[in-house]
Amino acid sequence: MIQRRNILAGAAGLAAAPLAAPAVHAQGTGWPNNPVRLVVPFAAGGPTDIPARLLADELSKTLPQRVIVENRTGAGVVVGSDVVAKAPKDGQTLLYTTIAHSTLRSIFPRLPFDPIADFTPVALTGVIPMVVVVNKDLSVNNLQEFIALLKANPGKYDYGSTGNGAALHLASELFLRQAGGLRVNHVPYRGEAAAMPDLLNGTIAMMVSIANFALPFVTRGEVKGLAVTSAQRIPQLPDLPTVQEAGVPGYEAYTWHMVMAPSGTPEPLVRQINEVVNKVMAMESVKQRLSDLTLTTRSDTTPATAKAFLDAEIAKWEPIIKAAGIKAD
Repeated sequence: MIQRRNILAGAAGLAAAPLAAPAVHAQGTGWPNNPVRLVVPFAAGGPTDIPARLLADELSKTLPQRVIVENRTGAGVVVGSDVVAKAPKDGQTLLYTTIAHSTLRSIFPRLPFDPIADFTPVALTGVIPMVVVVNKDLSVNNLQEFIALLKANPGKYDYGSTGNGAALHLASELFLRQAGGLRVNHVPYRGEAAAMPDLLNGTIAMMVSIANFALPFVTRGEVKGLAVTSAQRIPQLPDLPTVQEAGVPGYEAYTWHMVMAPSGTPEPLVRQINEVVNKVMAMESVKQRLSDLTLTTRSDTTPATAKAFLDAEIAKWEPIIKAAGIKAD
């Protein structure tokens, strides 16, 4: 319920004040000549859907055709991604996806598409840090004390996530591995709102939580925030160190958002879509609204750098998934 209120509040905020932007008309490619489908492989109203709808609304103001969000859920992100993989290569159907895309090849033994070969990254639109939070009654006050507690009690404690292979699961496993191969039991839940009550009552000891969701619990003292997963501290919790600062060198984890097109979409069209997406993500009003959701916008990526980012994420998470034996639910 708490998560739903946060999401609805964010959605209301996004809808409350229309943004003004200069018109950007397609040149050369004739794109778009029909309404554009922006496929989101997550449910409407969720933390991925809200930024996607903001992007779609602003693109609709700058392009000669509307951009319409289409929520296609099922089998994680597989169903929605498959829609885009098989769509015409004309820029009229795009995918708005997350870190989940980088794990598909490792987690699913069979897929109806190739998550690398069948997609062209267009633009990385933003990254979202997470927060390492623990039950408030644990006798630890910082990350090093927590690591020492886990080392002294291998297998005694549990941590929660939003499901096998989800961003919170991956970030947790990366932390446990880089902090010295800590043994903590994984308990998957159907969303952070389902996991948080068990963290509050001590059923689980730890969770790596999306910053926007964790923020009110940390500020009210209902859980202990030990560190943020980003390379830099976040403005919403300026006194909380990064995991690196707290003594785990090289640790860095985010969930992220990216726009993709079907593979084979002509390069000039991919560059054109990249340019209009970057213009929206560079708008100060857009950056502020998404900052309120702890999403740091990116407006500087090219299709090439977006692909390099995706390739790096795949290379980063595949060995973690293999070592942890993570499979799809």
